[in-house]
Amino acid sequence: MLKRYVFLSLFVTGLALSAQADMSLVSGDLQQAINTAADGDTLILTPGRYVAEAHAYTETLCGNCQEQQTEVKATYGFVIDAKRLYLRAQKKSSQVILDTRAGYGMLVLNSQGTVIENMTITGGVRDADGRATDAAVVVKGSAVTLRRCLIGPNKNFKDSTIIGICGVAVREGGDARIEYCMIKGNSWDGVALYRGATAQIHDCGIDSGRGVGIGVTWDATAMVLRNRISHYWKGIGSFGTATVIARNNTVVDNLGWGIIASGASTMIAENNISVHNGNCGMAVWNKGARGRMVNNILAFNGWRKEWVCPCVGFWNQESDTAGWVISHNIVWDNGAGNVRSVDSAMFIAADPQFADSVKYVPRAAAIKDGDPDLSNPDGTRSVIGIYGGPQAKKP
Repeated sequence: MLKRYVFLSLFVTGLALSAQADMSLVSGDLQQAINTAADGDTLILTPGRYVAEAHAYTETLCGNCQEQQTEVKATYGFVIDAKRLYLRAQKKSSQVILDTRAGYGMLVLNSQGTVIENMTITGGVRDADGRATDAAVVVKGSAVTLRRCLIGPNKNFKDSTIIGICGVAVREGGDARIEYCMIKGNSWDGVALYRGATAQIHDCGIDSGRGVGIGVTWDATAMVLRNRISHYWKGIGSFGTATVIARNNTVVDNLGWGIIASGASTMIAENNISVHNGNCGMAVWNKGARGRMVNNILAFNGWRKEWVCPCVGFWNQESDTAGWVISHNIVWDNGAGNVRSVDSAMFIAADPQFADSVKYVPRAAAIKDGDPDLSNPDGTRSVIGIYGGPQAKKP
């Protein structure tokens, strides 16, 4: 089947103009192009600001309510429905801006294989209904790839005490691949997964927001690899009955905990570093949570007043290690002690001697042998920290 490539420029009354960075697309033209595109088409966006109108959107299912069959009132800016499209910027992401002006900025429904690449998605406006899962990108019943996008800022909300706007929300039947993106300056979670959602989130920067950098809830599942999560209330969390595999992530400078497993969720946290977070580096919260915490470095946490957990490297709320494998973790110089509510002999007290606070490369003398059941990419025994384990990349 022959693919069609459509170069979308800025249009006024149907006449194509040369794209200028300071011009805005006449409202509806990008959506019209999406509506008229055939399944499998590629839309190549030339530089400019593509401005949406907010359209009313009523859902019969609520993404994050106790009762899922709850009607929710929301709005969307752009929508891709029942077709597979490739939306690509002709140049770098800063030159192609989707200004969504709605709660669900880019809503993707019933689409298997849509790719959104190399553009900025911003300008969201919080919906009045607090149950709406507002986000720059909302994925439902679709398989979507977000690649090399700048997602944010999306901060327009009236009350700082209520839920804001996420970077990406993956909902019922949604399967997202989020890669090489910068998710920054949003007013709620960086990436939020709800009922029936799956995602792979890798090599992204998730920075400067409220809520959780990556929050995986209900029965959702996520593979979280080589991301840097910073300046959120909390770093990476598994909740409900969710399953998370988190490897080689840098979780730094968040206000509360760095990495947490709670409820009846499963958390496999290997070769992460959780450093300089306000309270604890890593925590197990509730007896029902299960998993592995191996080859992690938990250092310099606990610089602010206790809020969501003690100011320690590792905390187990229930003092219960049943169902857990906890081994080969380094703890160092945490504010109120390195370990709370578990046997400290399970941990290695050693200065990681990071060369800097950007890449967090440990000095050679500080590198420790990790779990012998894990290998480095070259097949040697794993080392502890983000540069060890099978998913590691060189600094």
